[in-house]
Amino acid sequence: MKHLSILGSTGSIGTNVLNIVEMFPQQFNVKALTAKKNISLLARQIEKFQPEVVAVFDQERAKELKDGLPSGTVADILYGDEGYCAAAACASADLTVTAVVGAAGLKPTLAAIDAGKTIALANKETLVMAGDFVMQAAAEKGVQILPIDSEHSAIFQCLQGQRREDMDKILLTASGGPFLNKPRAEFQAITRDDALRHPNWQMGPKITIDSATLMNKGLEVLEARCLFGVTHEMIEVVIHPQSIIHSMVAFKDGSVIAQLGIPDMKAAIAYALSYPQRLPIGQRLPEFDAGQTLTFQAPDLTKFPCLAMAFQACETGGSLPAVLNAANEVAVYGFLHQKIGFVDIAPVIQQTINKHPIVPNPGLSDILAADQWARECAQNVIKELKNK
Repeated sequence: MKHLSILGSTGSIGTNVLNIVEMFPQQFNVKALTAKKNISLLARQIEKFQPEVVAVFDQERAKELKDGLPSGTVADILYGDEGYCAAAACASADLTVTAVVGAAGLKPTLAAIDAGKTIALANKETLVMAGDFVMQAAAEKGVQILPIDSEHSAIFQCLQGQRREDMDKILLTASGGPFLNKPRAEFQAITRDDALRHPNWQMGPKITIDSATLMNKGLEVLEARCLFGVTHEMIEVVIHPQSIIHSMVAFKDGSVIAQLGIPDMKAAIAYALSYPQRLPIGQRLPEFDAGQTLTFQAPDLTKFPCLAMAFQACETGGSLPAVLNAANEVAVYGFLHQKIGFVDIAPVIQQTINKHPIVPNPGLSDILAADQWARECAQNVIKELKNK
């Protein structure tokens, strides 16, 4: 029996985790849940899974949740950073699923590592911001980090039974998003609804926009560098519109191992939860007998400059990845709230990067300071754009 703390239980990853828990009640139970603001769904999850600890975004939502639950339903309803960290490090849990969105995942993930929990990681921003720091902390505590992102899960699976020193290159696949074949000249007219229509994957709004700009793939490059201990030169992005090959690993002898599956996160989630076992989740196979064609192409870094910026941040290192991540979050939320256009996302990030004085070997305080600085800078850049 694995005892789970699920950070971000009301999001797309979190709800899928709970679906798998329901499928295998003899193998998993839930000890802690956190959510930001979907209190009604969280309340239903609490009544169904009976966690010991719950955390929400702020005191107001904690009161709303408590008032809406039957008396004695849950022992503790916490809030804020302290609440998230307490849930992440819940004493009775042995595996912490970090499925929150954005930089908010860093502190709880570190709290879980400090408490010696195995980490099932869906929050790529944790490793983008502070990958070297996080991986060192995990190594010192003997904590294993299991990837939930489909691409990193694929790489992890391709490396099973292989010698790391035989690896030559990681081939990180990308669908190309909804605008792969759209001329750059037409990007000016892209609306919020257009960008939220991903051709293959069902995801939350932030990651869907990141996929449309290819920043999501850039963040995955940064994550892969830390997670698998490789240099940026060893990571290549390959556009694969069908999203059947989730990623590949090339070896020194020219062999390439790929992990395939339909574009559905449940398989990657189940593998992280059950590793080293595999669960019979009833996932269908790709349609190999239906004339399926798999195609590949190189990414257009001029058309999708966010990916180029991510490679730059990966090569430069220091505090720049944290700045890239924070500026992107601000820009994406600005677009989602219709403060800027789709074509403004990349310039907001680029201008913020250009203004940043890079800290070469940042500690955690430097990373958090860079994150805060970048958010303020990006907000100012957005104000300047609106005033033009």
